[in-house]
Amino acid sequence: MVTTVTPDTSIHEVLQKMQSNFIKHIVVEEKNKPVGVVTERDINKYLENDKTARTLEAISIEQVMEKNLILITDGASDHLNRAAERMDVFKIGSVILVDSNGNLAGIITKTDITKVYGAVYGGKFKVKDYMSRKVFTCRKSDSLRFALNMINQNDVSRLVVTDNNGKPHGVITTNDFLIHSSYFTKDKTETREYLLPVDSKNMCVDDLVSDELLAVNLEDDLSIVAQKMIKNHIHGIPVIDDNDNLVGIVSNLDVVRAFVKVPLTEDLLQKYSKLY
Repeated sequence: MVTTVTPDTSIHEVLQKMQSNFIKHIVVEEKNKPVGVVTERDINKYLENDKTARTLEAISIEQVMEKNLILITDGASDHLNRAAERMDVFKIGSVILVDSNGNLAGIITKTDITKVYGAVYGGKFKVKDYMSRKVFTCRKSDSLRFALNMINQNDVSRLVVTDNNGKPHGVITTNDFLIHSSYFTKDKTETREYLLPVDSKNMCVDDLVSDELLAVNLEDDLSIVAQKMIKNHIHGIPVIDDNDNLVGIVSNLDVVRAFVKVPLTEDLLQKYSKLY
């Protein structure tokens, strides 16, 4: 089921939908035709550049949404591969499905591709084949504002959190900020800092990060990692070597890149049909 809004919906309402439904992509539709798509990152970047003093209730999502949509027609047997190819090429998180009349039919996200990869692509690639060695980090003792600034300045969705010795401790994401935000519960709609808790001045990164580190080894099977992402409802995992040193990060976009590299066969198409 696709979560949708209309172009005149406010940023405030869109963020409420994202928070309450634990989703990252919302389709903007008008008369059942997709006209845009928006993510929390889109909203964050827009607000960084918007110099007005408008509240989030006063800004329509039409001003924020991505209007150059990547569409594919629903019903084709290879629609997952076509969607993954477009995600890889355009570095996007979702592809919109439409029917033969151009009406909204669904959405395929990186999470959908990751789920299929984890289920049917065992033994194809290792983590080291697709992980990114460039990792943006912060320390668990850093302030929440520092971490959020790091995320915004580097245009990323997550930071690997380390201890004072540089060992990985966890991950903090924009979604963590959104989930713990007091913007929706403390009647703070006059502010635009919707990602920071009210008492953020007295909080550090460690306050939002789980004590249990989820990390993978660079020699692990990428399909097992994909399964861990789906099971834990996450989109990126730190990669460590045999000495527990941080050597990279693997994300669901990396899984999408791997998905595209596996030749499509009739056998795989049959497996897809049972899952999607």
